[in-house]
Amino acid sequence: MNTKRRVLVATGLYPPEIGGPATYSRLLETHLGAHGFAVSVLPFSRARKYWPGIRHVVYTYLLLRAMNEHDMLYAQDTVSVGLPAFIVYLITRKRFVLRVPGDHAWEQGVQRFHVLELLDNFPIWNWRWNPMLMIMRMLQLRVARAAACVVVPSAYLARIVATWGVPPERIHVVYNGVTVEDVGTREVIRGMLHFEGRLLISVGRLVPWKGFDTVIRVFASLKKKHPDLTLFIVGSGPEEERLMALARTKKVESSVIFAGSVDRDALLRYLKAADIFVLNTSYEGLSHLVLETMSVGTPVVTTDVGGNGEVITDGIDGYLIKPNSMPQLEKRIEELLSNKSVYDRIRRAALTRVKRFNDDDAVRETARTLLQYAK
Repeated sequence: MNTKRRVLVATGLYPPEIGGPATYSRLLETHLGAHGFAVSVLPFSRARKYWPGIRHVVYTYLLLRAMNEHDMLYAQDTVSVGLPAFIVYLITRKRFVLRVPGDHAWEQGVQRFHVLELLDNFPIWNWRWNPMLMIMRMLQLRVARAAACVVVPSAYLARIVATWGVPPERIHVVYNGVTVEDVGTREVIRGMLHFEGRLLISVGRLVPWKGFDTVIRVFASLKKKHPDLTLFIVGSGPEEERLMALARTKKVESSVIFAGSVDRDALLRYLKAADIFVLNTSYEGLSHLVLETMSVGTPVVTTDVGGNGEVITDGIDGYLIKPNSMPQLEKRIEELLSNKSVYDRIRRAALTRVKRFNDDDAVRETARTLLQYAK
């Protein structure tokens, strides 16, 4: 007799798409079965071909139909799949668990509604907001409060979610795990990709809080001292044209490569081929990219925001700076470019540190949490 608990994972991203939710969902699909669960994944891509608005109705229907064969619904964000999951929960009254990788309302506020505050200063509610932002915030809070428990990838996000009115005892920190297959040696990959000289890489959605404009400005300054330096930017988003224009203004357009979105296998090769990974973000729950970069042995320079300080100890296994601090960012990149002993020390320490963030622990802790709330 099959006594496994049947879990349906609702996710906005799924391989070959890249990003933390995609990696995490595949991890649960392949490994949670060893802990007493039968897992199915329903990616939002199944409904993405439809018009905005309609696609969420279609996805809700797909979830509702799939829940006939499942006992628990585990949604990987608060709105894009979280809202359909919440509706299905109201209809079926089956157990609903939510994972919060970030603050969707704040992200949309920055991108679309002229929000200027950092997440730490973002209020729960403001009557001056655009009505659409008010609706997003209201839905996000309602979905989070309805969940049997909320899983977050960092202690930082646990504190954020607690301000939403979710009881702290229902918030569980499960750190991301990372497993990176052998992608080859740096020299071979650079030869295959025709990379020459020294390479900085920065990866992420081209949105304001990722701070790519500061990275380009610092790169333009470093380029004067290091003519063989190239900046490789992986990702797409609404800031792309503005960032390309900035590279032209700074006269470094021939040395700044905009690669667009790539699949995970290609991204790992790019990370391995690079000399330094830069993430100048002003907002981060817990960056899976930082963990993957550390795993392939490329030193990281990132910001001391969100959960980044829970992964990196400044000056030991990477560098932490203030967001958009051009002097600090340039100083840390320069140290890694010019001091081989520092470079090698940080690289070795990062490879040791990242072993604490492993898939086995992530799956085991997820299973323990889901079992705690299973009917």
